[in-house]
Amino acid sequence: MEGGEREEKRRVVVIGGGVAGALLAKNVQFNSDLVLIDPKEYFEIPWADLRAMVEPPFAEKILIKHTDYLTNAAIVTSRAIGVTETEVLTDGGRSVPYDFLVIATGHADPVARSRNDRIEQFREENEKIKSSSSILIIGGGPTGVELAGEIATDYPGKKVTLVHKGSRLLEYIGPKASVKALKWLKEKNVEVLFQQTVDLESISDGQKEFKTSAGKSVTADCHFVCIGRPLASSWLKETILGKSLDEHGRLMVDEKLRVNGQKNIFAIGDITNIKELKQGYLAQAHATLVAKNLKLIMKGVKETNLAAYKAGSAIAIVSLGRKSAVAQFPFATISGRVPGMIKSKDLFAARTRKTMGVDP
Repeated sequence: MEGGEREEKRRVVVIGGGVAGALLAKNVQFNSDLVLIDPKEYFEIPWADLRAMVEPPFAEKILIKHTDYLTNAAIVTSRAIGVTETEVLTDGGRSVPYDFLVIATGHADPVARSRNDRIEQFREENEKIKSSSSILIIGGGPTGVELAGEIATDYPGKKVTLVHKGSRLLEYIGPKASVKALKWLKEKNVEVLFQQTVDLESISDGQKEFKTSAGKSVTADCHFVCIGRPLASSWLKETILGKSLDEHGRLMVDEKLRVNGQKNIFAIGDITNIKELKQGYLAQAHATLVAKNLKLIMKGVKETNLAAYKAGSAIAIVSLGRKSAVAQFPFATISGRVPGMIKSKDLFAARTRKTMGVDP
């Protein structure tokens, strides 16, 4: 370089400030001209948010402002609505140019824009729980099971009913974990109704009588819907990446996590079609690998020297209150206080904050 000129940094745009997008942005902010596009002003630790429903002050730990870990980046608080070969379009009317694009939009979560409003949401949910003597939880996946566990632990006097359309809980992992979770919930007097649904379209505010698809009546002062959330990918259908979506709405990627048919567009996290459990620690692994590869590409390293992603094994830990959990490993499925010591005490909040470079 002549005359003291600085080398111009490449423009990296990250869409989505969740588990994968936030970590990747943090890791490349000093190696690029970085822009993070996210509809909210903060990163939320998703595997810990149910604790904040029974303990609202916990929300202060799990909601991290983007500006707290991104000190060398531009943050656009908007929703991405379009992608061309050279720029991202937002619902705020901005066109954000890029040299490299990373899509990490995950699932469509209708959460608050500001951190303070999100904290208030947790307070309102807690008030709803505290003021109710009976609670209905719809959905027996990890969210429904963990929420039932949190309520049964912190509010043991409340009647909790969980309705699940499947024949067992936690169907995304093995049946041994399902049996252990059900046993724990029953010991906490949680009633579990299998192979039944509740018509969500017919539920109205303040409703206290619910009828399942099997005709069973459930009385509850409040209810929480814990069924699967849609992927945040429908906006891509009319973009240059529309043909890169599979039948489930996930972006098809190669072993470098590059979107099929694209040289400078990557996808990470739950939005990818990688055949593995959709877990937070794997989304972080995606982010770490793509951040590493982007740094190498921007240095001019050859394609053959880039790292390749290997799908993660079927490891999952579902917390059951503050001291217990059920854990599935490739070699065994265990439950009780040992897996609870791994996750349930603070739900990895301190570790995640440290990973993001903020005080635990």
